[in-house]
Amino acid sequence: MSKYYVTQDIKRCIGCRACETHCKTKNSVPDGSSYCKMMQVGPRNVKNVPVTDFVYMACFHCEQPWCVAACPTGAMQRRQKDGIVFVDANLCVGCKACMTACPWGVPQWNLQTGRVGKCDLCKDRIEEGLEPACVTKCTTGCLSFERPDEASKEKRQRFAENILRLKA
Repeated sequence: MSKYYVTQDIKRCIGCRACETHCKTKNSVPDGSSYCKMMQVGPRNVKNVPVTDFVYMACFHCEQPWCVAACPTGAMQRRQKDGIVFVDANLCVGCKACMTACPWGVPQWNLQTGRVGKCDLCKDRIEEGLEPACVTKCTTGCLSFERPDEASKEKRQRFAENILRLKA
């Protein structure tokens, strides 16, 4: 697992897609591709009220990434120091093997470069002590950049607080 993780508080998300926009801008992602996606769930009826949720999806930076295993040139890599999975564009020949291998559809084809790109958690920003662009520019602050152990504690706390609110 990656040393870092982006978590989402679904209840705070309004589906504005600022995360997608700032990711695309920071990484020069062309139209038709996105390194992170806000997936719409619904609308559905909850107690006769239409409800729509938005779920943030990006690379999971797997412990044993299929995309890395499938890459014949070594362009798709996983950093040992923090588990971030990234593409070395200089080694990518555009074979799309990583795209086929990833069960989540994370690697994206870039028509302009003829190579694959994907979320790398803005590793250049992390090395400067900054958070990924998607988190920094989130309009409602529903995205957080954390370590997995911290994310788990926060999620448990949020769940407990929501249960207390429901009982009140």
